[in-house]
Amino acid sequence: MERVLPEAAHAVIGKAIDFVYSYGPMAESTVVLVPKFVEHYVEQLAESTGFDVETLDYTLGMFLCYPLGLIMYMLPYGKLKHIFSFLLGAFLLQFTIGKQWVHQMITSLAVYFMFLVLPPALAKKVVPVFLMVYITLGHLHRQYINYLGYDMDFTGPQMVITIKLYALAYNLYDGHLLKKGIEDRAAKKCAPWAVTELPGLIEFLGYTFCFATVLAGPAYEYKSYAAACDGSLLYKPDGKARGKIPSNILPTLKPFLVSLVCMGAFVVGSGKFPLLDPSDPQTFTPVILTDTFLDKPWVNRYAYQWLALFFVRQKYYFAWKNAEGANNIWYAGFEGFDADGNVKGWGNACNIDIIAFETAPNVKTLSAMWNMKTANWLSRYIYIRTGGSLAATYGMSAFWHGFYPGYYMFFMSVPLITACERIGRKKLTPRFASKGGGKWTPWGLVAILSTSFVVEYMVCPFQLLSFDWAVANWKSHLFFGHILCIAFYVIISNFVPTPKKKEV
Repeated sequence: MERVLPEAAHAVIGKAIDFVYSYGPMAESTVVLVPKFVEHYVEQLAESTGFDVETLDYTLGMFLCYPLGLIMYMLPYGKLKHIFSFLLGAFLLQFTIGKQWVHQMITSLAVYFMFLVLPPALAKKVVPVFLMVYITLGHLHRQYINYLGYDMDFTGPQMVITIKLYALAYNLYDGHLLKKGIEDRAAKKCAPWAVTELPGLIEFLGYTFCFATVLAGPAYEYKSYAAACDGSLLYKPDGKARGKIPSNILPTLKPFLVSLVCMGAFVVGSGKFPLLDPSDPQTFTPVILTDTFLDKPWVNRYAYQWLALFFVRQKYYFAWKNAEGANNIWYAGFEGFDADGNVKGWGNACNIDIIAFETAPNVKTLSAMWNMKTANWLSRYIYIRTGGSLAATYGMSAFWHGFYPGYYMFFMSVPLITACERIGRKKLTPRFASKGGGKWTPWGLVAILSTSFVVEYMVCPFQLLSFDWAVANWKSHLFFGHILCIAFYVIISNFVPTPKKKEV
């Protein structure tokens, strides 16, 4: 940051940070839910296993959600579930990020106050702005004091709570419109998640701090959480079941076991195919940019990068699948029943479809299968509300992630791939796709391989973060992803006619 900001800016920022840090002792005094002997035990365990304390805290916190989920399942419906959800969520935050948990508390109480005093039409504007400003300051602070670092802080959980409260602001606005009978296309599309009355403070905090989602998501809708807590997900007002209630055993065990496999794959695979320098990823040149690596044939280098990125994804798969199982224990991941009493499924807490993502035939599917609840947020509360603007949607996604140049380099490259897919779907797919065939046809396989081939090139800056490293990486591949996309679009647009219906 020293080479970017002038000395005067450093002085101002330093004073602002010192002012905020002056409240550190006050924040420290709020960490009352984690006994000192627990902290001491984790420190000893970290020393004996070779893990750093932050990683161990986070991992233990994720696994702790399973016994907590079992207790949540056994508690009676009503306020007790909300209280438990809030208190144990607060405990997990204090356990993993210590005094920084106050950021989630401050955010939640400030937003709830806004909901109380502002009309829904104004709250759905003010609340999102407040949330994005707060997460922006958090990201900038992180980048300023720990540039390119991956140490845990409050910004991870803050990203989750930002989605929840941003969505709830629109849920309340949509509920207000529907209650008044006011026609609104977006509100009508999002009617299933509309909330007509502001939840009580206990219910609100139970949702925002929900122990099963507070560390890694998924940030599903308030109505889904409330239905799981008040019993309306499974039972009618008269107490009768809405259908044959399915067992929660397999929906809990399956994602849990998958998460263990993914954790093992990440530890082993990332050790064998590291993207960054394992000894000091923050300052040393990434492995894929060293002179020794760049001397290798291009095919070997790109295959290595593909594998390295594949194993990096396993840590996300671990977190999301682990959280999915922890939600399914107490039926928060259950989607409920249809009008005929048939089971809809267990997708409410599912944040990743690994197979569908890894074999996606296009970026649209890729985006929909990755971090699915975040994709829902972007679709329902950004894309729909901006008249279908891809630039606004991908821009908000990058903004929400932070301000490393690598994020923007990736997200701003995605529309280029999307444009190619649209022109290809219009002019090529009718000629080559088999009628009634899926993605496992010859043309479908071409789509899968080409999507993976180009996206793995485009996405690498997302992990490298730094502008210099990202450009160096694209340059090492001669910018082939961008060049191929531009050439494809120009050639197909100008020299391939759109097939007539009788040709198809």
